[in-house]
Amino acid sequence: MAVKGAVLGDILGSQYEFNRPRNLDWKNVPLVSWLPMSYTDDTVMTLAIKKALVEGKDLVETMVAVGRKYPDCGYGGRFYGWIMGPDHTPYNSWGNGSAMRTAYIGEAFDDYDEMQKMAAEVAAVSHDHPEGIKGAVVTSTCIWMARHGKSKQEIYDYVLEQYPKDYYEYSIAYSLDEIRPRYKWNESCQGSVPAAMRCFYESTDYESFIRNVFSLKCDSDTFGAIAGGVAEEFYGGFGNVDAEGILKEYLTPDLYEILIA
Repeated sequence: MAVKGAVLGDILGSQYEFNRPRNLDWKNVPLVSWLPMSYTDDTVMTLAIKKALVEGKDLVETMVAVGRKYPDCGYGGRFYGWIMGPDHTPYNSWGNGSAMRTAYIGEAFDDYDEMQKMAAEVAAVSHDHPEGIKGAVVTSTCIWMARHGKSKQEIYDYVLEQYPKDYYEYSIAYSLDEIRPRYKWNESCQGSVPAAMRCFYESTDYESFIRNVFSLKCDSDTFGAIAGGVAEEFYGGFGNVDAEGILKEYLTPDLYEILIA
């Protein structure tokens, strides 16, 4: 279930979004550390989109209604205004918020073209810049590919086609060893999606994917949300990670109800 993978990635990644130790032993640190950990806006919007589509409700109205219940979950400045203010028109954003909220699209739609069309529509309600739309479409498509038995190499090739090495600083073509020394915290889709997918590409299970996210000084909760759904679908679950225990502990009852619906 891609949505569970995305939400778990958000929660686990939240530990290091702003509090990452300088010399983090990312290979061996406990998955749940002593640092504060919580769901963020990534989870809230992912679940709002699921609720709208499952219940056949207006997408924007549902995003606003659910989002306003959680005003302190970490929205970016412009998106906070979109949620809390009266104007819900798109604002040409290429931020990674469009990619982190789209897991349900890749999970729910079997038709490839319909999936991509819906991913673009879900992004464009706020993030209508071409890179914002691309981030959502690529994320949904990678989940769809994992669900439909595509190989890791096929997923890699698709992401590389969308984010070629010659034009994107953090293309999936670069290994994590190449990215780690030079990666700078980045809120854009183009600076997040291909690097997050590289974290998946170099993983062997869900836990190693999360540890790869921990290895970068990045927007770690959003990396977890972007590629967590891909990892869960590709590996068919969470392995030894106590996903259910973490999800039940850290989600509110309302959010958990949407998750399992």
